[in-house]
Amino acid sequence: MKDRVWLTLVGIGEEGLDGLGCEARAAIEAATMVFGGERHLALIPARAGQHRRPWPRPFALAYDQLLAHRGEPICVLATGDPMFYGIGSQLAERLPLDELRVLPAPSSMSLAAARMGWPLQQVRVIPAHGRPLARVALYLAQGTRLLVLSADAKTPAALAQLLVAQGYGASQMSLFGHLGGPHETRRDGTAASWQANRSDLGLAAPDPALNLVALHCQADPGTRPLSRRTGLPDAAFEHDGQLTKRDLRALTLARLSPRPGELLWDVGAGCGSIGIEWLRAESSCRAIAIESHPERCGFIERNRDRLGVPGLELVVGRAPTALAGLATPDAVFIGGGLTNDGVVEQCWQALRPGGRLVANAVTLQTEAALVAWRARIGGELTRVTLAQAEPLGRFDGWHPARPITLMSVEKPVAETKLHQ
Repeated sequence: MKDRVWLTLVGIGEEGLDGLGCEARAAIEAATMVFGGERHLALIPARAGQHRRPWPRPFALAYDQLLAHRGEPICVLATGDPMFYGIGSQLAERLPLDELRVLPAPSSMSLAAARMGWPLQQVRVIPAHGRPLARVALYLAQGTRLLVLSADAKTPAALAQLLVAQGYGASQMSLFGHLGGPHETRRDGTAASWQANRSDLGLAAPDPALNLVALHCQADPGTRPLSRRTGLPDAAFEHDGQLTKRDLRALTLARLSPRPGELLWDVGAGCGSIGIEWLRAESSCRAIAIESHPERCGFIERNRDRLGVPGLELVVGRAPTALAGLATPDAVFIGGGLTNDGVVEQCWQALRPGGRLVANAVTLQTEAALVAWRARIGGELTRVTLAQAEPLGRFDGWHPARPITLMSVEKPVAETKLHQ
């Protein structure tokens, strides 16, 4: 197996060659060409007859460039552990494993956890490079420990601003730069004080562009952490009343049953509550919110960021027209448009076999539509009646909400067309 290896992926730290073992050094010396970022290439001395190639832009071109030299002794330099949010997993998907050798170094996450005295298995790692920083909001909870991989020198300040806005200004932030090298730096403070004058902190130099933030979350007084289980308080969402209320939302999501990697269509999304809770329940899930009302589209955009799921895709338009060309869903929720021609038909036809369709009706007309659809495609109908205790004179009484009819159905694996 070793004889077939031509590509060696070497994890390298701030110490350069001094931090590498014999096998990694030998791989670099034997390579006819070394690929890596300009920062990585500067960490190793030049060798006669050895070519260096910095990563191209866009980076996606790098894989074809590497494969063009298949069979030659090639070395790729990467930061720390290349298999942890690094290039290693992408190369492993493109090459037989007997052609690839990976020699990892301690990752920046391992080094930061060591500096903080944190058990690494209890820490959540959140990359912010090429990803929305708003994802951090999903994991905020009292006492949680996070390691945020910054995109650049501006990330720590943006993170501090996000924490203050979320009610976590008391959180402790430790910014590390050039971890593991002779120029390692550290800056500590709370999120609320992060924008303080740097001279007050005894720091004259700017934050390094390559940095990592260790975050120990502390909620401000009065902040109520939000559960990632379904059924967020209605007040957690910005809305105009077009909202699947908390108790019904929990029942609906139980039937939608989010599972890792699955895609949801939230049709007639309103303020986006169903799609947002779908994503919060399982971080590897995906969701598309379809909504035509301009003000509600604004609600969706703000709610998804504030509640930590910026990956919720928004399609502005009215079903069924807006559904054309969307990726095949594993689950569909129809919260609006049940009586519009073609909506249920297109959702059912698009749904993956074995997928779930759930729809809620509050009016007689939409309830009649669900009854008719159940006769065609099967499933269950559930009548939900909820009531809240409210003052009634000197006592309390029940104030009932409008009853809701809920239809849930799983598409048969052998389903090919609707029954006529």
